[in-house]
Amino acid sequence: MQTKTAPAVKRGTWTQRFRRAFKNDWQIYLLLLPAMIMVFIFCYLPLYGIQIAFKDYKAVLGITGSPWVGLKNFTDFFGAYYFKRLLSNTFLLNLYNLLWGFPIPILLAILLNQFERERFKKFTQTIIYVPHFISTVVMAGMLYLFLSPTNGMVNHLITSLGGESIYFMVEPGWFRTLFIATDIWQHAGWNTILYIATLTGIDPGLYEAATIDGASKLQKILHIEIPHLLPIAVMMLILNCGSLLASNTDKALLMQTSGNMATSDIIGVYVYQMGLGKAQFSYTTAIGLSINVINFVTIMAVNWISRKLSSTSLF
Repeated sequence: MQTKTAPAVKRGTWTQRFRRAFKNDWQIYLLLLPAMIMVFIFCYLPLYGIQIAFKDYKAVLGITGSPWVGLKNFTDFFGAYYFKRLLSNTFLLNLYNLLWGFPIPILLAILLNQFERERFKKFTQTIIYVPHFISTVVMAGMLYLFLSPTNGMVNHLITSLGGESIYFMVEPGWFRTLFIATDIWQHAGWNTILYIATLTGIDPGLYEAATIDGASKLQKILHIEIPHLLPIAVMMLILNCGSLLASNTDKALLMQTSGNMATSDIIGVYVYQMGLGKAQFSYTTAIGLSINVINFVTIMAVNWISRKLSSTSLF
């Protein structure tokens, strides 16, 4: 007995499929249009200016009129006297920030999820969210005020205990510690939002079954909450690894003093000084392009490793 096969459905070209989708859901595309225009203007149009990284850009000649110099700007940066210090300072600052700052939002989210009183939980969340809205300038001003060797409350406490005043903002050894500690205090609470949302979506039946089986709170955390948080944490880790050579230039610039240059001199600050201070636009564009390419390769490599070691990856 022969069976008849169903005729193949003609899906049409991608333009035809797009027309059908647009006709059915044109309201959604209309809502998406302003965001697409903004991304095009601020993210894609500026890509035209990347070519000045390969030119000796002169403002009077414009982008098209400036002469080509090939890879000269790139070789100048990689062969610069301060290149190793800039690279190591930027990488170590972001690596330490990742090692210390990445796990804390996860731990905070797990801790907040253990609170049974809803009002106390919301109050605690509000308290840890507030520092995120403090501007970088205000944060730097607070550091200079609290850590002043003469009038700062921290040094007053140290001297009252019999110690000597510490010039926190001048000594190079304190720059990374202060930078990372304030960054964790300012953004760790805000970064818990994604993890708290993940924990909220866990089926309550899992907790009930674990309670019936006699599981403790620690066992529930280890066998229910952490497995649910792991995919989100891995994706966030991949994204953070893609910015190991990026830097919070504003904060580093505000915290930089003549005494801590040995550790505070990072790539972002160098680009600011050379680009806006000395008007070397082609040179700094080449630096920015190099860093972005390295960050792109890093995130692709970490994503590939994550996909090989586990089933979680960005793409």
